[in-house]
Amino acid sequence: MTPGAQVADQSFIELTARQRARKLLDQGSFRELLDPFQRVSSPWLAPQGIVPQADDGMVVAKGTIAGQPAVIVAIEGAFQGGSMGEVSGAKMAAALELAAEDNRNGIPTQAVLLLETGGVRLQEANLGLAAIADIHAAIVDLRRYTPVIGVVAGTVGCFGGMSIAAALCTRLIVTREARLGLNGPQVIEQEAGIAEYDSRDRPFIWSITGGEVRYASGFVDALVSDSLLEVKNSMLSFIKQGVPAQHRSDNYAFYLPKLAGFDTSKQASREVTQALFTRSAANLEDPQ
Repeated sequence: MTPGAQVADQSFIELTARQRARKLLDQGSFRELLDPFQRVSSPWLAPQGIVPQADDGMVVAKGTIAGQPAVIVAIEGAFQGGSMGEVSGAKMAAALELAAEDNRNGIPTQAVLLLETGGVRLQEANLGLAAIADIHAAIVDLRRYTPVIGVVAGTVGCFGGMSIAAALCTRLIVTREARLGLNGPQVIEQEAGIAEYDSRDRPFIWSITGGEVRYASGFVDALVSDSLLEVKNSMLSFIKQGVPAQHRSDNYAFYLPKLAGFDTSKQASREVTQALFTRSAANLEDPQ
């Protein structure tokens, strides 16, 4: 695709991770690094009776976006819930580190992260956590040079340590179907009880962690429909805006007093969240 050319619209959520990466890059520019034929998979799953995947559920693709060098890292939510292990985490961290090195060498490489993940892979707990920490550091390093754009579309959502990675992105795009939270519904229910958080109550879950309320609360930058064109156009708009004067994660002077004043003895709700964190109160610019 020549820069600026349009493509036929379709559901973004229904695409696989590899299809999403290919569609967001300029046509004909997609080149996958460590693809499934390289057989770089987790060595820890088979001994535990789990069938590994040849790419460990992580797609790293280089190409161009609007004619400029870019890397897209896409997590396959259909494999082990998009969980992050040693290999998958290393692939993402290394891709971001190389993009930062490109920028330091005068090659303005952009970065887009497609985040469909439940967080760390429990079968590789410490190794996965270490990889996620590397990803956090790599995002903070890279975003000094170029916007790091995150996309959470559905159906897995983005949880655990990878929700922190999402929060560190320069700009974050979500759909109404997306979910974003530090702990997943089943984890909260297991630890705090069903009275605190019923993991089967889908309207309640989306009212707390769904894309719509996350956008209204200022935790993400764009709310789009399940549309390839809308995701792509939003991504292009944010890349064009460049690096902001202040990243959301650096705005702790606003967020910390809000968190300190939150009454944890009461059940959280959409209304309570929006009363604390609104786009206007946070003085956040609405790019839409």
